[in-house]
Amino acid sequence: MSNGKTAILLLSFGGADSMENVEPFLKNVLSPRPVSEELLRHAKERYMLIGGKSPLLDNTNEIARELDYSLLDATGERYKVYVGMRNWNPYIKDTLKQMKEDGITRAITVILAPHATPASTGGYNKDVDAALEEIGGGIEIVYVPGWHTEHEFLMGVLEKINSTFMDLQHILDKTKIELIFTAHSLPLSLLEGDPYVDMVTESVELIVDRLRVFPYKIAYQSKGGGPVEWMGPSVEEVIDEAAANGMVGVIVVPIGFVTDHVETLYDIDILFKERAQSHGMTFVRSRSLNGSDRFIECLTQVVQKQL
Repeated sequence: MSNGKTAILLLSFGGADSMENVEPFLKNVLSPRPVSEELLRHAKERYMLIGGKSPLLDNTNEIARELDYSLLDATGERYKVYVGMRNWNPYIKDTLKQMKEDGITRAITVILAPHATPASTGGYNKDVDAALEEIGGGIEIVYVPGWHTEHEFLMGVLEKINSTFMDLQHILDKTKIELIFTAHSLPLSLLEGDPYVDMVTESVELIVDRLRVFPYKIAYQSKGGGPVEWMGPSVEEVIDEAAANGMVGVIVVPIGFVTDHVETLYDIDILFKERAQSHGMTFVRSRSLNGSDRFIECLTQVVQKQL
């Protein structure tokens, strides 16, 4: 049995899918600000080090396929799952246009960020509104509310943390291993009255309740440039502090990111790893959820509530 009116829309940030597209992608992200030669050079270096492209779209498409199957099993209905990106193909506008052509009139919309607030994900809502106006409307957008405390999301992150322990067996005193939970930094000017920090903290506390032996810290990464002040502490600062406090190992947990992209594959796996190893500490990163069973079950449950 099929449903030709309601569909699922997954939204993500986007990433360059080739070295040639790093520059136009960066221009999209920074618009209307110009892209300096130095910034472009650094961006290309990062992309080269992670294989020449972002895996974000591939990972998101995998999630869409798995969610499609999972929803069919759970509901007996066929709800097609679409993918839209803010800053690269497939753009949100193009995806909504295709959905309208396919006869979709209602879109259950999931922003693939666990801590969705006006400060952190408000740009998605604005882009969707602008896209709908451009295509002449016709699709009702129903946003899935925040899922940062969903059991399957938390258990998925916990499973990824537990799978890192094999790499730390040589550290007998587990109190010398610090968990560093990371989320994307935001300009401080956006955070007044915004629940972003509280939501990140809530997710972390629900997880560490099950990992009592480990000390932990929350840090923020991948801040942008410009004259504005960004939230902290930074991951680099927390790693330095851990070393100063006698920690011999760190587990970095990307609690604010569910899929792999430049922020996990470069910022964490290369930059932060080098920082920890420069102090002589063992470094481990818990894997991203991507299309894992727990994460698909989380999305299935939150979407079903809207269906």
